[in-house]
Amino acid sequence: MLWFMEGICFLPISLVIMSSSTFIVSYLIALFEHDVDVIFPYISDTGAEPPESCVFGLMTVITAFAGMATMYARYKFVEKLNEKAGGVPPALNQAAFWIGMLSCLGMCFVATFQETTITAVHDAGAILFFVSGVLYTILQSIISYKAFPYGCSLALCRVRTGMATIAFLAVFPTVVCAIFVTQTTLHRKTEDEDNVFHLVSAVSEWIVAFSFILFFFTYIHDFKKFTLKLRTQFVDYS
Repeated sequence: MLWFMEGICFLPISLVIMSSSTFIVSYLIALFEHDVDVIFPYISDTGAEPPESCVFGLMTVITAFAGMATMYARYKFVEKLNEKAGGVPPALNQAAFWIGMLSCLGMCFVATFQETTITAVHDAGAILFFVSGVLYTILQSIISYKAFPYGCSLALCRVRTGMATIAFLAVFPTVVCAIFVTQTTLHRKTEDEDNVFHLVSAVSEWIVAFSFILFFFTYIHDFKKFTLKLRTQFVDYS
């Protein structure tokens, strides 16, 4: 059996491919249409104008649902692992799952409300996505250590902690510097007063986004170990 067909590792693989493709494809289309600058636009800038906004919105929503499915599978895996080995408080597993769902909800807001149309809702969705996403990676890193050695190797625990740390450190300049960005134009000039804040915020945003992608990439190892089955049970109300 091919490695990507083992267990249900197709879930994190699909999530990693879809999420990275969303960012890259919309960026390339926006560049081709001359809608954004080459050097580090905001991720949302690459999906602000048609036709890339259509691609960005569709692919982001698909990515959000792929994220939900992956997070749910991870939640059930930890739940089953805890039945045999213990070590992970059920409340911690549940908290990580629901915080992850909030992050996916934020993605849906970002995809549906472009920043050039309904900015307030778009920004609220982006903050929900990034903050909840960082909390999710932190909680899952803690869960990985608590489940060790049954969940994954110590090296993988450290990799997840590293990705969570990078995302945690990068999310602050992403949000804080964005507050000082006063211009909402898609094209920037080096002489703009807020250009430094924009550049720091945009670079940090890309770092956070790809930290999430690399974090989910580490799930492939775990997802080879189990499968999920749907059971249908008839209920007799007579």
